[in-house]
Amino acid sequence: MQDVRLISGNANRPLAEEIARELGTKLAEADVSTFPDGETRVRIVENVRGADVFAIQSTCTPVNQRLMELLILIDALRRASARRITAVMPYYGYGRQDRKVAPRVPITSKLVANLLVTAGADRVLAMDLHAGQIQGFFDIPVDHLYSAPVVLEYVAKKHLADLVVVSPDAGGVERVRAFAKRMRCPMAIMDKRRNADNEAEVLNVVGEVEGRTALIVDDMIDRAGSLAEAVKGLREHNAGDIYFAATHAVLSDPALERIAASGIRELIITNTIPLRQDADLCSTPIKVLSVAPLLAEAIARIHHEESVSSLFG
Repeated sequence: MQDVRLISGNANRPLAEEIARELGTKLAEADVSTFPDGETRVRIVENVRGADVFAIQSTCTPVNQRLMELLILIDALRRASARRITAVMPYYGYGRQDRKVAPRVPITSKLVANLLVTAGADRVLAMDLHAGQIQGFFDIPVDHLYSAPVVLEYVAKKHLADLVVVSPDAGGVERVRAFAKRMRCPMAIMDKRRNADNEAEVLNVVGEVEGRTALIVDDMIDRAGSLAEAVKGLREHNAGDIYFAATHAVLSDPALERIAASGIRELIITNTIPLRQDADLCSTPIKVLSVAPLLAEAIARIHHEESVSSLFG
């Protein structure tokens, strides 16, 4: 593709390089480092004047540093006269605070949207946002991708018998309904009460899970509290083998310990976030699926002004 530049921060360079290979190109050369006092330093090495630039950066751990890298990259590209700048965010950090759930709390997902626009982003390409309403926080185009096709392809090859797709909470019902429709299987919903940040208790299971293979589907897995409680609830209702699929593997402590203790057959995740280095110590099998082909196809369609939504039928 002519006049296209892919550029990456330091959050997930292997994914960015894989996207570039899918598109038959290389990442544009850029120096993204830090000054001695910790400030982010960015220098675009090659000419991007008049180019359609895609800045690839997941705002994952350390979140604040990765966010600043992206904002400064966008500012540098704007000042270098890039024709159009698309922020490609496989994982959109600060997305969980998408509304006021208590007095005197922020809506950080809106704040991040404002920062991206102010920095100079012309559009955003994101994957599995924590809440669909985040798209409305932007006054620029947002293309929202879903990892479901990648996960569906992998799960279909496993030929799981008597499968039921499970939502760990009411907020994920739409995601799970679409998943179950594509798999042509029933769904179930966990009736959950959240007691504290990242801590929840399952009160009931809505749907038939007894004797069935259960696939819990969520957008992310952080401390694995929801996973542990969902598995506990399914066991109490005599479910069979249990799998867990999530797009974004945040995996903050004590996630690996909880995953291992849960007894699930397999954790299925994608590479929107780099897998933590000690994940291989977890006794539970972890399957990492690549979303690079999906992101590369979306980038190509955006560049050629083609439909992105048609990717999902």
